[in-house]
Amino acid sequence: QVQFVESGGGLVQAGGSLRLSCAASGSTFSISNMGWYRQAPGKQRELVAGISSDGTINYADSVKGRFTISRGYARNTWYLQMNSLKPEDTAVYYCNFMGLRARFDSWGQGTQVTVSS
Repeated sequence: QVQFVESGGGLVQAGGSLRLSCAASGSTFSISNMGWYRQAPGKQRELVAGISSDGTINYADSVKGRFTISRGYARNTWYLQMNSLKPEDTAVYYCNFMGLRARFDSWGQGTQVTVSS
């Protein structure tokens, strides 16, 4: 009943930037904790950035200072600005809610981010 659509991925050189977009639709909530996750080959999916309903933002240590998560003006829309990309950032990136409203049974297709060295 909830759909997530990610976009904005691509192939970039180390040090480059990308901006990922997420749009959630269906049985969504007006107030939610929003997150970005990623999964690299052979690794477990991890949360890289999140923004809470009260505006609190946090990042994984591996991306802190380089990535910025933000909410869009449209409800259930959010972004991930990725700067100073490293080859280690190569992964499929997904968006989803966090906490009690997370829908880990409704992952989108994700968007591939590949960073060349």
